[in-house]
Amino acid sequence: MNVSVLSTGGTIASTSGEDGAVPTESGDRLVEAAPELDAVDGLEVEQVAQIPSYEMDAETLKTIADSVRDAVGDPAVDAVVVTHGTDTMEETAYYLDATLQPETPVFLTGAQRRPDEVSADGPANLVTAFEAARTFANEEWGGTFVAFDGTIHAARFATKVHTSALDAFDSPGVGPVATVDREGVRILRRPRSETTPLENGSLDPSVYVLRSGAGVDETLGKAAVDRGADGLVVEGTGLGNVTAELGGFVRATVDDGVPVVVTSRCVAGRTAPVYGGTGGGAKLREYGAMFAADLSAQKARLKLTLALSERDDLESIRAPFED
Repeated sequence: MNVSVLSTGGTIASTSGEDGAVPTESGDRLVEAAPELDAVDGLEVEQVAQIPSYEMDAETLKTIADSVRDAVGDPAVDAVVVTHGTDTMEETAYYLDATLQPETPVFLTGAQRRPDEVSADGPANLVTAFEAARTFANEEWGGTFVAFDGTIHAARFATKVHTSALDAFDSPGVGPVATVDREGVRILRRPRSETTPLENGSLDPSVYVLRSGAGVDETLGKAAVDRGADGLVVEGTGLGNVTAELGGFVRATVDDGVPVVVTSRCVAGRTAPVYGGTGGGAKLREYGAMFAADLSAQKARLKLTLALSERDDLESIRAPFED
C-alpha cells in the first residue's frame, strides 16, 4: 500500500516550551513513533506546514489542499493521511471534501496529548488512519475522513466535542462510518463523500459568524456589514431562531443583498423554520435567509464562502444549502 503522509503541525507534533507548547516534531518523527507503520511499503512523508491548527488561515488551507490534490492525482498513491491539529481539523476536512471530492481516501488525524506527555495518543491515531486507509483503498472508497480514537468520521459530520478527552470527535445524529480495533476495520455505513461539492470555490469572500443568545443585539452584525462582509452566518438557538433585534437586522441585511445563513448552536439536530415573531425561524425564512440543516456554523461559513466565490446571484448561492 502506498500512502502519502502530509504533516501540518498540531498537538501530535508539539512539545512543551518556555512560552507554551508549539509544533516542533517533523512528519518523519511522527511516523517513526508508530512502529506498526514499519511494515507499510511506499510510505512518503511531506512537511506541508508546522503550525497549531488554531492559527490555520486561508493560505495554509489552500497549500494543504494543493498537496492533497497532487497526492490523490498520483495513480500510485492508494491513500493520503494528513496529520493536523484538532482545533480546526473538522474545517480542513470539510474544505478538502467540498473542493476536491477525492476518489482516493483522505484521512485527517492528530492527537489530544503531545509526544512529550504520558500516554501520547498520536501514534495510535496514526495507526487507526492507516488501518482504515488499507481497507478503504482495497474497496475503492473515496472521500475525506477524520480518523481518531478508533473511529472514522465522514468530513461532512465530524466535529470536535471535547476539549481534552481522547475520544474528541463525534458525528452527531449519524455516528461514525467505521470503527477500528484489534479485529480490524468494521464498516457501519458505506464510506464516501457526503459533502456538497463546491470544487471551483475559493476562500476570498469575507463571511462572518454571529451567535444569538439572550439579549444579543445587532451591534456585531452591523460592524461586520460595515466592514464589507460578503455574507453572514447566524448561529441561532434551537431550531434556528434569533433575538427580535437580530431578526430585524437579518431582514435588513438580506434586503441589502448580503446572503445570510442560519445554523443552530445545538450540537445535534437540524434547523427548521417553525417559529414566528421577529426572530423566529419562519420569519427568517420569509426574510430570505437560508438554513444550513444540521451543518455547524464553522462549516456553514466555509460553504457560504466557497459558494460566494463561484456564484454571482443569490438563487445560485442558495442552491447548495437546499441540497
